[in-house]
Amino acid sequence: MRIFDPHIHMTSRTTDDYQAMYDAGVRALVEPSFWLGQPRTSPASFYDYFDALLGWEPFRASQYGIAHHCTLALNPKEANDPRCTPVLDALPRYLLKDSVVAVGEIGYDSMTPAEDHALAAQLQLAADHGLPALVHTPHRDKLAGLHRTIDVVRESNLPPEFVLLDHLNETTVKAATDSGCWAGFSIYPDTKMDEDRMVTILKNHGTEKMLVNSAADWGKSDPLKTRKVADAMLKAGFTEDDVDQVLWRNPVAFYGQSGRLQLDTPAPDALHEGNSILRGGE
Repeated sequence: MRIFDPHIHMTSRTTDDYQAMYDAGVRALVEPSFWLGQPRTSPASFYDYFDALLGWEPFRASQYGIAHHCTLALNPKEANDPRCTPVLDALPRYLLKDSVVAVGEIGYDSMTPAEDHALAAQLQLAADHGLPALVHTPHRDKLAGLHRTIDVVRESNLPPEFVLLDHLNETTVKAATDSGCWAGFSIYPDTKMDEDRMVTILKNHGTEKMLVNSAADWGKSDPLKTRKVADAMLKAGFTEDDVDQVLWRNPVAFYGQSGRLQLDTPAPDALHEGNSILRGGE
């Protein structure tokens, strides 16, 4: 079984997680830039973070045979902080990097005017760079937020097939799929979706343009949820081809629109900028 996790925050995970993911079948992933749990106080902290997603994390992933790509953006939550908004002006130079396969996470948190501006501006950046967009639907007022998001997408120059609407659930899946966008589902231990609910959605709505991710971050989460969805699909009667479509071919098709997806993991380097992940010996 081969698995592509299209949304996972490996900056928050350990090398043990990389090993467990590889053992479970994960061979590729996309790490979106996101809020770190406390406010950033200057644009420079974003730039160091972006550099880590472009360098250190691909290095770590390569040690475990996993191809690492990223998406970069000013996230919705911090779009409300005027100390952070200069990031919008710096993004174009980062979006040229080879391993950046989308603009994201963008979207809504509290549905403020500042978030309206950041979403529209970054959809335009995606269109300008020929990149897809990974869109975060809000945790509160989710259906209203989804409809507002779809309206902004329709007003943008980015076609819906270049947009992945993420963090969906039973209340938002139909509107998302009707929009022509791709549909993403984050599987968590206690919140958002679980694997059984995901299987039900796939039974009711099919496997086309559906992506499943673990979104594993610094909170209670599980980087093996993609494998657990695959196992639940097989148990529920889906075929191995169905599993491969949802867990591999769909994310490859979506992010492949960037023209930058490299799924062959090169032989890992021993060092990254003079540093190793090894401890206690050579």
